[in-house]
Amino acid sequence: MSKQALWSFDELVKAAGAAADGHASNAITGFSIDTRTLEPGDVFVALKDQRDGHDFVGAAFAKGAVAAIVSLEYVRKHDDGALIRTSDPLRALENIGRAARARLASDARVIAVTGSVGKTTTKEMLRLAFSAVGPTHASEKSYNNHWGVPLTLARMPANTHYAVFEIGMNHAGEITPLTAMVRPHIAIVTTVENAHIENFANEEGIADAKAEIFLGLEPSGAALINLDNRHAARLLAAARARKVHVTGITKDLSAAEAIATFGADDVVALSGCRMSATTSEGEVIRAGSRGKLPFLIGTVGMHMVTNALFVTAALDAAGAEPAKGLAALAQFAPPPGRGSRTRLDVGSGELLLIDESYNANPASMRAALAVLPALPRSDYPRRIAVLGDMLELGPDAPAMHADLWDAIDSAGVDLVFAAGPHMAGLYERVSGARRGGWAQTSAELEPILMAALKPGDAVMVKGSNGSKMGLLVAAMLSKFNRTGSRE
Repeated sequence: MSKQALWSFDELVKAAGAAADGHASNAITGFSIDTRTLEPGDVFVALKDQRDGHDFVGAAFAKGAVAAIVSLEYVRKHDDGALIRTSDPLRALENIGRAARARLASDARVIAVTGSVGKTTTKEMLRLAFSAVGPTHASEKSYNNHWGVPLTLARMPANTHYAVFEIGMNHAGEITPLTAMVRPHIAIVTTVENAHIENFANEEGIADAKAEIFLGLEPSGAALINLDNRHAARLLAAARARKVHVTGITKDLSAAEAIATFGADDVVALSGCRMSATTSEGEVIRAGSRGKLPFLIGTVGMHMVTNALFVTAALDAAGAEPAKGLAALAQFAPPPGRGSRTRLDVGSGELLLIDESYNANPASMRAALAVLPALPRSDYPRRIAVLGDMLELGPDAPAMHADLWDAIDSAGVDLVFAAGPHMAGLYERVSGARRGGWAQTSAELEPILMAALKPGDAVMVKGSNGSKMGLLVAAMLSKFNRTGSRE
């Protein structure tokens, strides 16, 4: 299938606020900042980040790039195609992003998501739900930073009816310029926890940084806030200052009490919930006369149910069909690193790999561990937690790691493997029978873990991305054959 044309060359030069050096007649169908994933029809943007993108312009054209956005100082090479010259390629990309946002139809709806936990998963659930009701564009992977957001905007087709953006931060002030570019009609703060706490004086500072997302809301916009979070009142006050509609999300059935307590305009609440080994299902109550809606999510966990409440509220706020959008969640499967499940052949049986390796903080670690009790012992007699350091937690990091013991115990974990200096404190609290092994790094832990695995294991791997727990996931996927598709 041919890719949709996004821009003509002349349109793009104008949108970038740059100057053409040469000309491209082919339509532009995408944008790339990495030649390893560049596809024919893409425009290559030579950003200076960990490496200088200008070193890869030739490789971009060799792989089929239509044009390249480069600095004024870049010296054209013999095999280069059309160039778009600018004093700053990142600023040019931002300009293109703003132009893409500006050309959306007036009835299009833009949703932006931030939060300490659950940004990417909520974004993916929103993508699935909104795709069921209209043309939808959404951020890829975790493209939520200073280059990820404008890149996602630049890639957005003009006929998009629903657009979903993930916006992240680890310092105050980072979200403000990004939400100004996105200009959402609906802004979601999933939760506020002590992620990136080392960069803030306290959690209130994190809440204020997350609340920056409301600054970009369109005048008729809606703020969606988790009323179950301890910082809900602070977030609500920030949204109120923008004079937008506020919908509260809560797992508490006393919706009327929630409205009275927090002052939300509207509430979406959980009516009931049942979990199997592979799904979460229940009913959602929408305040007023809108009644109940059933939901079925193709994965397990109360944190996933909370995400479904946000999806319901977002569908309502966008004027979409909530029932049709929610029905799509039955097909939801978490992406790799964020809860994906894979059955693997081990000896004469199989094990279940739960991949939570992309990121971690105390709240997400507890949420991931809480999923394990839903797995039937008859299928998976042994529950194994493989945990890596949670990063950016500041001076209290050792205590935050050690405090996870109660979550491990409550989850009925049979065997604990751990990697990293912070996890050493937690591992010291593990009783002898539950000790699988500890190592300084995930690479050193790999042979210890692999030697211990056997049929009937349910293995959850989790840690901050910098802890490189994904190496252990890759090792299991490499050594053992998949028994079938991901659960």
